[in-house]
Amino acid sequence: MQVPMRWSDMDAYQHVNNVAFLGYFETARVALFFDQPTHDEITGLRRGIVVAKHEIAYKRPVVYDKDPLDVQIWCSDARAASFVCHYELFDHGRLAVTGSTLLVPVDFALDRPRRLTPGEKEFLAAHQDEGPLPIG
Repeated sequence: MQVPMRWSDMDAYQHVNNVAFLGYFETARVALFFDQPTHDEITGLRRGIVVAKHEIAYKRPVVYDKDPLDVQIWCSDARAASFVCHYELFDHGRLAVTGSTLLVPVDFALDRPRRLTPGEKEFLAAHQDEGPLPIG
């Protein structure tokens, strides 16, 4: 998916600040769960998942440009009550950042984690991959 940069994402070193990449990953993750036709299988994922952990590896600096970044996203490790989203961020076709997010579905009425439903696991399996093919 294409993710635009904002001028304000740059820091004093004249490159995109490290924290901006969490926002780019979040944009891709929201698109995965929300920018699709309504499916009962993912209603719970739309209502309540929380971030338990992020991991990011910076491969090269990214400088602001009017051209959007390309973020590839896929899921893995769907367990009883958690799953992982993985990301590869490309700047003009060059891998710049990789990352992953451990996500936990939550029942906010009970204020506790809940198990993934069979439909949610099926949705995640459809978006599971060993990772996208490198670009360029």
